Amino acid sequence: MINNKLLSLADRSAITLSTLCVIHCLLSPVILFLLPTLTSLAIFDDEHFHIWLLYAVVPISIFAITFGYMHQRSLPVLITALVGIAILILVGVLGHEVFGETGEVIASVVGAALVGFGHVQNLRQRKSGYQAYQAVS
Repeated sequence: MINNKLLSLADRSAITLSTLCVIHCLLSPVILFLLPTLTSLAIFDDEHFHIWLLYAVVPISIFAITFGYMHQRSLPVLITALVGIAILILVGVLGHEVFGETGEVIASVVGAALVGFGHVQNLRQRKSGYQAYQAVS
């Protein structure tokens, strides 16, 4: 079986990346408005940032959520995280050409929030299950 610490690390990493996505989506317009010279920095290029974030979030999330589901059998956690991942993939692939600037931000924040929430629930359930296991032993 996969190590509990590795799964916790994966959940925490996905939560961190989801939070980073939300911060980027919400603060980039403000920062660029206040400091327009920063537009030349690659981190503020929305398209590339979303794609690189997807490369990190999707495998980590699928790994942690899949093994979490195999252990806890929590369908709501699985569905929440998978819907969030699907939204992030759609936003990453279709971008603001389909969603528009505001729609892209809203969809990204919703998707990242769902992924993060799914991982928080996954982490809590694993922790409570681990504590219950320790109490029985």
